[in-house]
Amino acid sequence: MEKRAGMDDAVLEAKLRDAVRIAERGRPHFVGFLDERQAGVAQTIMRRTGFSNYLLWGGYAEAERVLFGAFPDYLEACPEEFPLETVTVSYRQCDSLTHRDFLGSLLSKGVVRETIGDILVEPGRAVLFARAEVTDFLLQQTDKIGRVGVKLSRGAQEPLPVPHTFAPFSGVVASARLDCIAALAAGVSREKAAGLISAGLVMLNHEVVTSVSTPVTEGAKLSVRGKGRYILDRVGPLTKKGRLSIAGRKYI
Repeated sequence: MEKRAGMDDAVLEAKLRDAVRIAERGRPHFVGFLDERQAGVAQTIMRRTGFSNYLLWGGYAEAERVLFGAFPDYLEACPEEFPLETVTVSYRQCDSLTHRDFLGSLLSKGVVRETIGDILVEPGRAVLFARAEVTDFLLQQTDKIGRVGVKLSRGAQEPLPVPHTFAPFSGVVASARLDCIAALAAGVSREKAAGLISAGLVMLNHEVVTSVSTPVTEGAKLSVRGKGRYILDRVGPLTKKGRLSIAGRKYI
């Protein structure tokens, strides 16, 4: 299996437009896995093309790496149609393995990065999401991660390993504008946040947003380059002084 670098935006756009053309001819088509930035690019391109029967799905609700699926009019865009599978990797709990260990080992076997989604790791177990066409290869060719002996099996039991840990943040802001929320989350001044937004260094729900006045709603995901990634859990209520109470979490 040949290893290659990730897609640049021009290649990604060409693949997405091909997927749409194939779907419009009557067959679903899939691109990826895509990272969060690429997923945002995909959403922007779909808005430009006016194509709406698509879905981004990575195997579970909070997935960071996702497949893009374009579907014909007669077929609902739903997770069950996606060509991805889960693989459980079992090993001794006393052996310490990280996400980097798993990814490095798989890539060293020639696995293409775009065929591997999220890798969730906990003591003694990891669950990885992969395109269906590489699952058999992984099962047959993987008996070690680094120097650690492992056993792979198809599927995964719930609950999945926790993908992230978080640090809470909270405060009050003048409004739910992007510059206000980004300033609070990243711990910078509103002026600094506005500069980062205008420079294209802030992503809202995986898309680069350059308007400082863009409204931010509960559940939004925010990324500030060089500062971190955040989830906005609560917007409101208003304080007695008319300011907006905000609470969220930072990925750590």
